Amino acid sequence: MATETTEHAQGMPQLDFSTFPNQIFWLVVTLIVIYLLMSRVALPRIASVLTERHGAIQSDLDKADEMKAKAVEAEIAYNQALVDARAEAQSIVAHARAEIQKDLDVAMLKADAEIAVKTEESAAAIKEISATAVAAIKVVANDTAKEIVKTVMPGAGDAKAVKAAVTARLKG
Repeated sequence: MATETTEHAQGMPQLDFSTFPNQIFWLVVTLIVIYLLMSRVALPRIASVLTERHGAIQSDLDKADEMKAKAVEAEIAYNQALVDARAEAQSIVAHARAEIQKDLDVAMLKADAEIAVKTEESAAAIKEISATAVAAIKVVANDTAKEIVKTVMPGAGDAKAVKAAVTARLKG
């Protein structure tokens, strides 16, 4: 019999039909143990990890939506602040222009008054110079006419007659 067992030992033991019931029993036991381990230990852990991961992702998405809403609100507030700042700047510029225009008007009135005074002074000075010039012209004309009359007609010229002739000629 030792030779018979050695002859059966030469083939593959998995294909030996006499050991099939024993192999099937251990296969079923192993599958049941694996099923129990998977269903009681591994799958619940995997399910909890997936649930945690889904919760974390959902939480991150909610935070992202919340931050996006805050960013939109901040952008709206920024744009409103920008519009308000521009309006205030335009108001300040208009106010500054009005004050500058008021100061300019006051300065123009003051300058106009000074120009009017200087114009009056200049007109008075011109009038005085003109009067002085006319008087000087009369004197020069009288003297010149007397000298011409003396030279052209010695002894014929009367000083009053020469003066009257010069005055009449100057009047036109």
